[in-house]
Amino acid sequence: MTSLNGKTALITGASSGIGKAIARRFAEDGARVYLTGRRKDELEAAAAQIGPAAIAVRCDVARAADLDHVIDVIRGDGRQLDAVVANAGLAVLTSLADATEEQYDHVFGVNTKGTLLTVQKALPLLTEGASVILLSSTTSHQGVAGMGLYAASKAAIRNLGRAWAAELAARQIRVNVITPGPVATPGIENLAELNGMSTADFHGMLASQLPLRRMGRPEEVAAVAAFLAGPESSFVTGAEYFVDGGQLQV
Repeated sequence: MTSLNGKTALITGASSGIGKAIARRFAEDGARVYLTGRRKDELEAAAAQIGPAAIAVRCDVARAADLDHVIDVIRGDGRQLDAVVANAGLAVLTSLADATEEQYDHVFGVNTKGTLLTVQKALPLLTEGASVILLSSTTSHQGVAGMGLYAASKAAIRNLGRAWAAELAARQIRVNVITPGPVATPGIENLAELNGMSTADFHGMLASQLPLRRMGRPEEVAAVAAFLAGPESSFVTGAEYFVDGGQLQV
């Protein structure tokens, strides 16, 4: 696999889960990948596992100064960016009655503002024809009790993607959204705990709601990201790709 050979990519939230799988796949396909995450040790371990093509740069995407530092590192290496994957995100479980201002600021700060800042700060380094990939969630299309803040923050990402696809088309920069369904990641494990369920029981409950009757794998989302970052998707922009086991399609 060499569709990304010689390319440079930035992937946020790449310490684990979907972000790590995307970084690994891009590196396997020939790209140099810059990984970001808030937990330094976990991030550096992920980069070491991926190999010499991976560079870890600690970053909280909700902080503009942190993203400025990431861009400075990439620029200092003499690199431009052929792909940006705005993956960093988090979820909280809270009802309308119990939601706090702090929770709102935290969720929207990372998921929505973090996506905005990531792409905005990367703009000067984006090559003509670059690919920008945003990560949303199937919850953004559903009404799930307790997931209002998370769902709303992810729904906003879909429309940011549409607007940016229009704005950046003159530079032949493509902007697309990946919308995963239930995928076996550490984030899902955290939700299981918040729901007072074991990981196995939570996985089973989610899988039972899907036509394919199983959880997704991070590598399956990474495969779609690799397609969107590569030349095979050169006429695709403003689109939303559902990687959801048929959750919203059947």
